Amino acid sequence: MMRAYFGLFALLLGAALCQLAVGADSSDRAAEPFANTFSIVAHDPDKKEWGVGVASKYLAVGAVVPWAKAGAGAIATQSYVNVSYGPRGLEMLAEGKSAEEVIKALTDADKGKDSRQVGIVDAKGNAANFSGKGCVAWAGGKLGTNYTCQGNLLAGEAVVAAMAKAFEEAKGPLAWRIMAALEAAEKAGGDKRGKQSAAILVVRDKGGPSGLNDRAIDFRVDDHQEPVQELGRILALRVKKP
Repeated sequence: MMRAYFGLFALLLGAALCQLAVGADSSDRAAEPFANTFSIVAHDPDKKEWGVGVASKYLAVGAVVPWAKAGAGAIATQSYVNVSYGPRGLEMLAEGKSAEEVIKALTDADKGKDSRQVGIVDAKGNAANFSGKGCVAWAGGKLGTNYTCQGNLLAGEAVVAAMAKAFEEAKGPLAWRIMAALEAAEKAGGDKRGKQSAAILVVRDKGGPSGLNDRAIDFRVDDHQEPVQELGRILALRVKKP
């Protein structure tokens, strides 16, 4: 009997600690999905491409996190994800606003910003990121020339550090440099809950089918035991691996 009571107490204590971890305004977010994940948003100034790579223990992460528009920029919106950051952010980027200006505008207008995470690269390759104080640890980001890496509920800071290093050292097309970052992040521990989905989006002007849109690469692995590896296999069918 004492074991049963102890087990129930441990369960209730764990639930209470999880509630504290996501912040005090959880009532505002109760119905919202979360996309705890790691991502990279990047720009290739020579090819005039913008892209997002993302992986997570979250079903179909590619349906919510990556957003990009040729000539404007790219966005990853995650954590207690506010998907409106994608289209609204791209509109502002297309108007010529910088990555920092867009993040400020999006978060200033969002009462749930403490639990949001977002990374943006603008038309000129300027990068910025934001991690609300309510994001689940480890959470944070790293900026570099033409890219930003960010993640939450990660194994540790080494995950984003590995992403950044791999992207900077990789050669070849933007899509494969993004893949190198995802692979490095996973090797460094990735999402500490495990693996489920991954996605890559790369845009350039008239880069889509028959030149009728800008989606040069738009691949998603929605549910797989090794989503990053599967994403790389699919990408190689379209773009030769360096």
